[in-house]
Amino acid sequence: MLLELRGVSKSFGGLRVLDGVDLSVEAGAVHALIGPNGSGKTTLLNCVSGILAADGGQIRLRDLRIDGLRPHRRTALGLGRTFQNIRLFAGMSVLDNVLVGRHCRTRAGLVRAWTRVPFRSLAEERESRERARALLVLVGLSARAHDSAEGLPLADQRRLEIARALAGEPALLLLDEPAAGMTATEKRGVNRLIRDIVATGCTVVLVEHDIGLVMDVSSRVTVLNFGQKIADGTPADVQRDPLVIEAYLGQEA
Repeated sequence: MLLELRGVSKSFGGLRVLDGVDLSVEAGAVHALIGPNGSGKTTLLNCVSGILAADGGQIRLRDLRIDGLRPHRRTALGLGRTFQNIRLFAGMSVLDNVLVGRHCRTRAGLVRAWTRVPFRSLAEERESRERARALLVLVGLSARAHDSAEGLPLADQRRLEIARALAGEPALLLLDEPAAGMTATEKRGVNRLIRDIVATGCTVVLVEHDIGLVMDVSSRVTVLNFGQKIADGTPADVQRDPLVIEAYLGQEA
């Protein structure tokens, strides 16, 4: 397994948001996490990426325990993520946003990427720019490389955030509602993009409320409700599960 969670728990005050969650993600999969609002999906991503410290349980990436590591160490080990609320560097260009995501794979580091001070190695700089431009091609933003990130439409901002996450060369990419606020046509583009990402060898954990997108693109689905895992299986199995229908799929999206 690429990612394994065992008994992961998290509470805020007296509210138990995650209650002993187990999760196994196979390499090469698109593994979706679904459930009602407040079921613990984003909290789980935050615990995996290190933004939040789990109160209990273990998190392993490539069989290495990472739950005690800082977020930047998890990134260096092959973990990338996007956010439900977009977190781009608005005053920077599209290309520079992606270059910032390369910092964990260069000797130049984050400060030089952020301040745009020339890299120590011209070869390293060329390689980073070539990689960044290739990622902009992948997400469909190559023509806007020198535009300001803050001027992009919402769908393009989400694509840019994905490109920046991929710049760190993750083995595992956590996508938190990548299709939120998009039109039906834009969501179809996200579907294709996720498939293209997996085709490069990157595994995806997807949190998404669009059930049609989830069921079409995912190879496995885990369902959370009140911080507990209530189902785990193929999309077809999950859609037929009575507990899932009662807790989530039977409600209006």
